[in-house]
Amino acid sequence: MTKKTIGVEVKQPENKCDDKNCPFHSNTSLRGRMFKGKIVGGPFHRTVTVEWGRRKYIPKYERYEKRRTRVKAHSTPCIEVKKGDNVAIMETRPLSKTKKFVIIEKNEETQNESQ
Repeated sequence: MTKKTIGVEVKQPENKCDDKNCPFHSNTSLRGRMFKGKIVGGPFHRTVTVEWGRRKYIPKYERYEKRRTRVKAHSTPCIEVKKGDNVAIMETRPLSKTKKFVIIEKNEETQNESQ
């Protein structure tokens, strides 16, 4: 059996799942932008909160300020994640009122640096 390609070069999960919103084991398609962040909230029922920081330039003061972006992402059972993990997420069709992203990869190399 060949593995399904999702259009992005990521490591395929070894576990199999029957989640209807899994990009690897169902027909959910990915589109739009891809982000890397840290899980700061959850896990709720297959939902986590992912956060990443950014810097915004303030022209009046000629300086930068730190801001953060938080989004809800779908967590599939085949990619086991917990709070504090670094993940890659990608945009998909709206899965609920606030959930429009799905986790596509757990970043192992950045996990070891933070510990």
